[in-house]
Amino acid sequence: QRQVVESGGGLVQAGGSLTLSCAASGITFSIAAIGWYRQAPGKQRELVARISSDAVNYADYADSVKGRFTISRDNAKNTVFLQMNSLKPEDTAVYYCNANYWTLGINYDYWGQGTQVTVSS
Repeated sequence: QRQVVESGGGLVQAGGSLTLSCAASGITFSIAAIGWYRQAPGKQRELVARISSDAVNYADYADSVKGRFTISRDNAKNTVFLQMNSLKPEDTAVYYCNANYWTLGINYDYWGQGTQVTVSS
């Protein structure tokens, strides 16, 4: 079964840290670009960070998280991590993982169910 599954969310105080994990199965992980998105109540889903396929090897971040969040991947474990430091109450949201890649002219796009991150002030 092709899927991505998020884990690692929880409740943390402002200034604290959390590490989210996105574990993929059944997909060609090494060529997939992986993105972390978040959606707060009443707001649109937004891109937080993304990392390219292993061959290209770049990462970019939303301005609101630059310098605080770090995305990384471990292809041996088919997992992408989002290290979140100096968390703020405005980081509270459901965080979603997305895997996207092309092979033989076909686009594959997978979303996880999300993991809740709550930052208390």
